[in-house]
Amino acid sequence: MTGVDRLSWLDSVTSQSLKNLTPGSSAETLLLDPSGRIEHAIRVFDDGVTAWLLIDSAETLPLYTWLDRMRFTLRVEVADRTDEFATVGWAPVADSALESAGEGEAGAAAAVEAFVSAPNGLAVVWRDPWSAVVTGGHQYAEIDEHPGADYSWSEVLVARDELPALAAAASRGEIEVAGTLAAEALRIAAWRPRLATEADERLIPHEVDWMRSAVHLNKGCYRGQETVAKVHNLGHPPRRLVLLHLDGSDSVLPAPGDEVRVQDARADAEATPAAAGSGSAGSDSADSDAAGSGAVGSGSAGPNSAGPNSAGLNSAGPNSVGTITASAQHFELGPIALAIVKRSTPVDAVLVVASEGILVPAAQEIIVPPEAGAAVGRIPRLPRLSAQRR
Repeated sequence: MTGVDRLSWLDSVTSQSLKNLTPGSSAETLLLDPSGRIEHAIRVFDDGVTAWLLIDSAETLPLYTWLDRMRFTLRVEVADRTDEFATVGWAPVADSALESAGEGEAGAAAAVEAFVSAPNGLAVVWRDPWSAVVTGGHQYAEIDEHPGADYSWSEVLVARDELPALAAAASRGEIEVAGTLAAEALRIAAWRPRLATEADERLIPHEVDWMRSAVHLNKGCYRGQETVAKVHNLGHPPRRLVLLHLDGSDSVLPAPGDEVRVQDARADAEATPAAAGSGSAGSDSADSDAAGSGAVGSGSAGPNSAGPNSAGLNSAGPNSVGTITASAQHFELGPIALAIVKRSTPVDAVLVVASEGILVPAAQEIIVPPEAGAAVGRIPRLPRLSAQRR
């Protein structure tokens, strides 16, 4: 996006304060619909001439079309540069990465820096602001040491004709590389939301603590701002993001979309004697119901073959409280996942995830607490004069 009005215009239509963004600075902003639901998440880097909007590929055409349509008479030009440039994710260990050369990590940073594009004389390096609450933002997570404080992530712009040379440098060992699964595990552990995984058609920023990095609460009006202000000041988000520590005993990693449930203690109690019994089919219809006549399997499994982790698998009903949005194997935490659950889900509830025909136990770590919002409390109603007794 080019033109003298680029930043002030972006400021007026998105959630972040961008009009004073200085050359070389990074920011994150959200484009909301009129009801405050998230439509696009935009990573912004301005080099003094161009505002580079880095987005997930699925967002490119819809966002470009909307921006181009809304320019009117403003001095702004919008162009899709995807065919010319790619973004490469980078997780520097130190803040000086991509700014110094030398041995080890700094040397690898210098190797990457050699491929970073600088179309207007300033290298395009977007630095994720998630490591701290931005000016005008707000954190709902009630924790002294936020795991995002140690999350260091950058994205660099690389000309597509340079990608083969970058890959060759990685093959020679000049750049240490890791797969996207490793990057995803670090993101999940940092409680960092992403549009492609955490968002659905109903998501508002409060539900995933995106107020921390992508919303300025004291800027002027923009589309969806009324919902942002009302929920933050007077209400509560209807859902909330949690981190789940998953039981890996069955070697099952739940997938996005898998159902999160409050554990049914009654079903477990009914299933336990069957699981520990002699293996006979039994005639008690209650045991048969506990095992689930429609359990995933070969179709010949009896009530005692499902095991305790499959109890109540097909009877979610009122026990369903949310869904998994992303999961990964973390190098220290083991199997973890992000999930969005109902606000009413008790913080001390015993949760399980229905995945691959079993129930995977999950320990809940609170990210957005049920009390999030209502920053100024409820405004008392004034009584109607006509209702007063005289």
